[in-house]
Amino acid sequence: MKWLAFLIQTVLIIFIISTQLAGCSGSDTSSDTSHTVKPIPSLGFSILSTLPHDTSLFTEGLEFYKNSILESAGQYEKSRLVQVDPATGKIQKQLQLHKKYFGEGISVLHDTIYQMTYQEHVVFVYTAADFKKVRELPLTGEGWGMTNDGKSLIVSNGSNNLYFYDPATFKVQKELPVLENGSPALNLNELEYVNGFIYANQWQYNDILKIQPSTGEVVGRIDLGDLVKKVRSDGHSEYLNGIAFNPTTKKFYITGKYWPTLFEIQFDR
Repeated sequence: MKWLAFLIQTVLIIFIISTQLAGCSGSDTSSDTSHTVKPIPSLGFSILSTLPHDTSLFTEGLEFYKNSILESAGQYEKSRLVQVDPATGKIQKQLQLHKKYFGEGISVLHDTIYQMTYQEHVVFVYTAADFKKVRELPLTGEGWGMTNDGKSLIVSNGSNNLYFYDPATFKVQKELPVLENGSPALNLNELEYVNGFIYANQWQYNDILKIQPSTGEVVGRIDLGDLVKKVRSDGHSEYLNGIAFNPTTKKFYITGKYWPTLFEIQFDR
C-alpha cells in the first residue's frame, strides 16, 4: 500500500503548495491595486502691477481685446457690457442691458462679442467695434462663464461640465466633464482659454483651475487665497471672478465682483 501512501502524500504537498501560492498571489494583487492619489500641482504666480477697477461692476465676464478690457457686469437692472481702459479703470464705452436680463460670461471671436444671460436663455451677439447688437441666439440652461478656442465657444453653467458650442447657431458640439483626481470639479464659472489650456474660476472659491481640454483633467491649481483675503477685507468686494489674457504681453488680468483692483499677474506654467 506504499503507493497509496505516496499518492496521498503527493496530493497533500500539492495542496499545501497551491494554498501558499494562492496566498502570495492574493498579496501581490492587493499590492498592485493599491492606489495613491497624486496631488494636483500648485502653480505659483507673481503680481506685476495693481490697476484700478470700477467697484460698481459685478464681474461676470472679462476679456482682453485690442488693448482694452471688455467686461460683462451682472445683477438685474444693473447688467452692462463695458469697455475699460485697464491703466485707469475708466469706462470708455458701455451698453446697458434691459432690466429683465442678468448679464453673464462673454467672449470675443472674430471681432464679435458673445454675451450670455444667466437664466433668460439668450445670448447677445455684438460687433466688437461699436457694441451694435446684430443678433440673439438661444441658450439652453443657465449661462455662467464663456471663452473660445478660436473655433468653438466654451461655456460653463456652474456644474463640472464644460460645453463646446457652434458660434453660428449656439448648438452644443461637445460636453466635457471636468475632473480633479477622478472627482467632479464643481462650480466652474468664468473661463479663459490660453495656449491650449482652459483656466476656470470656481464660484465661491479662491482658486483658479488649469484644465486640459482634450481630457477634462485638472492639471494645475492657482491658490489666490491670500490676495482675495486682502481685497475682501474692505467689506464691499465679493468673490473672485474674472480672468483675461493679453496675448501680446502674455500676462493675465484677474479681478472679482465689486473689486477695486484689477491685478496684472504672471502665472507659473
